[in-house]
Amino acid sequence: QVQLVESGGGQVQPGGSLRLSCVASGDIFFINTMQWYRQAPGKEREQVATISNGGVTNYADAVKGRFTIARDNAKNTLFLFMSSLKPEDTGVYYCNLLSDRIYWGQGTQVTVSS
Repeated sequence: QVQLVESGGGQVQPGGSLRLSCVASGDIFFINTMQWYRQAPGKEREQVATISNGGVTNYADAVKGRFTIARDNAKNTLFLFMSSLKPEDTGVYYCNLLSDRIYWGQGTQVTVSS
């Protein structure tokens, strides 16, 4: 059994910054790709950023230049550094990891509002 726990969400004003964390624990034999997704109210879940176990990153066009994904393999931890936040970044942010299957966290709420 693998558990993912996100943290770091909250409310921030437009232009502000947040750092999200996702800690994986449990029977983890190996971790391949790790990802951040988000889901805005009334919309489908969308991919935000991915990072391979070799550190190769990819970002959705909407967040390029503003968000940075990183991972600490020794601590099974995934990060998302978010800056220049916009109201349209509001949503629940989920992390996942690919091991023997895909595992998801429970999500953390990010609200960007003045």
